[in-house]
Amino acid sequence: MFEGALSPMHWLIVLLIALLIFGPRKLPELGKGLGSALRNFRDGLRGLQEPDTKTGDAPAGDTPRPKD
Repeated sequence: MFEGALSPMHWLIVLLIALLIFGPRKLPELGKGLGSALRNFRDGLRGLQEPDTKTGDAPAGDTPRPKD
């Protein structure tokens, strides 16, 4: 269904359109911002999965439920 959707020619067209819209000065800033946002997102997800080593607490999603 999506054969060839990520071919190099498509990426070149997307890059040219981005260059026309934002200009050559803004593209590095946008890339840096996108990279730091992805890094913060991954760090946040990793923090939810690992227990807190300082306090010994379980991750937020693994809290035991009280029994009725």
